[in-house]
Amino acid sequence: MSDQEMAGRVALVTGAASGIGRASALAFARRGAVVVVADLDLAGAEDTVALVEDAGGAAVAQRVDVADEDQVGTLISGIDANHGRLDYALNNAGISGAAGPIAGMRKADWDTTIAVNMTSVFLCLRAELELMSRQGHGAVVNTASVAGITGNATLGAYAAAKAGVVGLTKVAAIEQAPYGIRVNAVAPGFTVTGMTEKSMADNPEWAAAALAAEPVGRAATPEEIAEAAVWLCSDAASYVVGHVLVVDGGITVGRRPPDASPVAGADAVLARE
Repeated sequence: MSDQEMAGRVALVTGAASGIGRASALAFARRGAVVVVADLDLAGAEDTVALVEDAGGAAVAQRVDVADEDQVGTLISGIDANHGRLDYALNNAGISGAAGPIAGMRKADWDTTIAVNMTSVFLCLRAELELMSRQGHGAVVNTASVAGITGNATLGAYAAAKAGVVGLTKVAAIEQAPYGIRVNAVAPGFTVTGMTEKSMADNPEWAAAALAAEPVGRAATPEEIAEAAVWLCSDAASYVVGHVLVVDGGITVGRRPPDASPVAGADAVLARE
């Protein structure tokens, strides 16, 4: 993917105050796009904008609760009014939600996790597609998860939401492909972000087991996921439609044998992140 290949275009990234969202905003900006950095955490979004600008790119911050229909509508109408176009959208905002077995899950925890991880994707996707349909072009990527493909014990609501994102992506892709709009998803595996660092601190045994099972011997960096998401939006992926790109170090293929030697340098990569 060449530098500045997205010059003159506009990209929206939700959940861009940190982690995969921040890395994706920086990746879009490096390729020349003007980036709308959207997050409930406005201070974090403004920090992302500062990083983009320090690197010579252009971005604006927008506070938005992506689970709120009116706020999402205002976000997209503002992009239309201020920029006159929306070429790319990465619907990335999400939370891990409360952990625990389904048998003991509270409905309030279920509702919150579904609202932020799946309903928000529907709300953003619906508004984005309405604008893109008037343009006759666009590319959308939704952030799913390997948890929505294989399941994840104690994260039932999260896994259900991400499986819903996969289904929503495929239906939208079929509906929009004839109109010049591509919809795909990226499904990250274990990635070191603020969200997963909290989960690791809360449940170190789970974190150790997850890392031990990774075939490549380490977690992903946010930048590795971001590159996949931005590629799906790019012209290089012009014939990729309705695809769920799994970026997981091979964990959905199989777990690393317990007696396998760690990959050289894996511990250093994880420590650095």
